[in-house]
Amino acid sequence: MRTREGGRIVDEAAVIARVRAGEPEAYAELVRAHTGLALRAAAALGAGADAEDVVQQAFFKAYCSLGRFRDGAAFKPWLLSIVANETRNTVRTAVRQRTLAGREAALVEAEPLIPESADPAAAALEVERRTALLTALEGLGEDHRLVVTYRYLLEMDESETAQALGWPRGTVKSRLNRALRKLGRLLPDFEPREGSGDAQGAAGAARPVDGTDVGDAEGLGGPRGRRARGGGDEHG
Repeated sequence: MRTREGGRIVDEAAVIARVRAGEPEAYAELVRAHTGLALRAAAALGAGADAEDVVQQAFFKAYCSLGRFRDGAAFKPWLLSIVANETRNTVRTAVRQRTLAGREAALVEAEPLIPESADPAAAALEVERRTALLTALEGLGEDHRLVVTYRYLLEMDESETAQALGWPRGTVKSRLNRALRKLGRLLPDFEPREGSGDAQGAAGAARPVDGTDVGDAEGLGGPRGRRARGGGDEHG
């Protein structure tokens, strides 16, 4: 698998092979390539002010486990599964609860998603939309919150989401459909649009088409008439 670091492509398999062959400093390439996404994941999943510590610990655990990493697998979803576990451990043992405001601030600080050149009014509306989405996510169960976060806030595809969460793809699809139906009820005022990774798009994808089903659960802002297909999940 390859990932982009700055302006160049990082061959993850080659880097992992170098680390296994006794070149531990090569691991820094993977750290640089995935730190931004890992921070966004930790913040979105509730690590708050501890996001940097969570990510540092996740990278350390991933490094220690490279000997068990399956050849040919994608590094990103495997790393994010470790980030998710570390975040859960941190949240469980935290003395104080993380507030929505703190989570939103940490998410924005970790990796700004709105360019500085953006129109101030548009930027303010974008922040409002994302805050509304995070508020709505608080009303979902953990599994539904996780699948929406990975698919839309972190913009991972269905296969990566399944690997990161350790679920079959059918489970990802069915739980995502249920989560989007719930979000459609919680965020009734948003309209769908093309693109991914933003609150308006996620809410638009969540809007029921006929009162009982959702729009395109495979991507944000898809055709409203396309019915999402669930299945494979008996417990979601």
